[in-house]
Amino acid sequence: MFSSRLSWSATPNAVSRLLEAKRAAGQSILDLTESNPVKAGIALTDEEILTPLSDAGSLRYEPAPYGLEATRHAVAEHLGGPPERLVLTASTSEAYSYLFKLLADAGETILVPQPSYPLFEYLAHLECLNIQPYPLRYHEGWWLDTRELARRITRQSRAVVVVNPNNPTGSYVKQEELERLARLCAAHQLALISDEVFFPYVLAPGLSPVSTSQVQACLTFTLGGLSKLLGLPQMKLGWIQVSGPELLVQPALARLELIADSYLSLSAPVQHAAVSWIRRQPAFRRSLMDRLTQNLLLLKQFAEPLLLEGGWYATIRLRGDRSEEDWTTYLLERHNVLVQPGYFYDFAEEAFAIVSLLTPPPQLAEGLARLSQGDGASAFARSR
Repeated sequence: MFSSRLSWSATPNAVSRLLEAKRAAGQSILDLTESNPVKAGIALTDEEILTPLSDAGSLRYEPAPYGLEATRHAVAEHLGGPPERLVLTASTSEAYSYLFKLLADAGETILVPQPSYPLFEYLAHLECLNIQPYPLRYHEGWWLDTRELARRITRQSRAVVVVNPNNPTGSYVKQEELERLARLCAAHQLALISDEVFFPYVLAPGLSPVSTSQVQACLTFTLGGLSKLLGLPQMKLGWIQVSGPELLVQPALARLELIADSYLSLSAPVQHAAVSWIRRQPAFRRSLMDRLTQNLLLLKQFAEPLLLEGGWYATIRLRGDRSEEDWTTYLLERHNVLVQPGYFYDFAEEAFAIVSLLTPPPQLAEGLARLSQGDGASAFARSR
């Protein structure tokens, strides 16, 4: 009696079952996977968050499909783009749902990077769409295989998703990759969707990443939100920047207005408060970058992670004599250390573990020390 869009198995995996059992038994877990800055001890003050929510303008009902004008101007000023090409959403996930509605009919396909965040499959299926993975390759750094991407484009393809920087690999799209990608999308009449929620958090010295919001060759949608920009996942506000050929941008904006007007999901208090919150971003970013850089140096005392350029996560190569699931369950069972296995993100090979660089440093140091004990020897693979 239920939609086939919700046909996924809800059975917990072995790692989830073990974690639940240990927590139920009152055991203390060294969680190296935390993705919420607030829980990691990096946050705006209570006053900085709560005072702007008392704006009296929130008492007025202003049904603005693109979002309130003042909020759009504040976001646009931060991003450095025109507010007229900005659509506010309740989250980045909602932004994806709007764009999938805009660009594709049921049964059509969205191309997504692999490895990357596993949410795409769920969001696409909820819109009755299919996903087609395309590979990110690793050789002394991650790179986008545009030739293989081109081979995977079919008549059913409607858009290409990039994550810039990618989650969890921490790799930015390079200028030459972006140029090839934009030409490819233009040639096949595909839209480019770029998730740039981690864009401000550059970890590679001297790197100046390029944003897809500068693309003009193809219709492009660049996504962001308060969740990562200010560590406010509970204050639901995201956005879509629209760029590309004017003949495509204006029809896209008109259709997005219709979609947004059908839901009007944005909260007035959050929109009003966001104008003040965004002014706090530079200070928040400094605090968060201090944590990320400190933890990256700490991590390198124990193991050499795969090259990362930005974001909040690091990928560590584990010894190949166990599967990722075996390593993850073993480390949790014997050492009470929680990491994420690479297969959560569809890594093409094993064995990898993903750790969060948001983790409080003492907790990260203790967790890495336990990993270095492994099963009598270090769990970390030797550097290649």
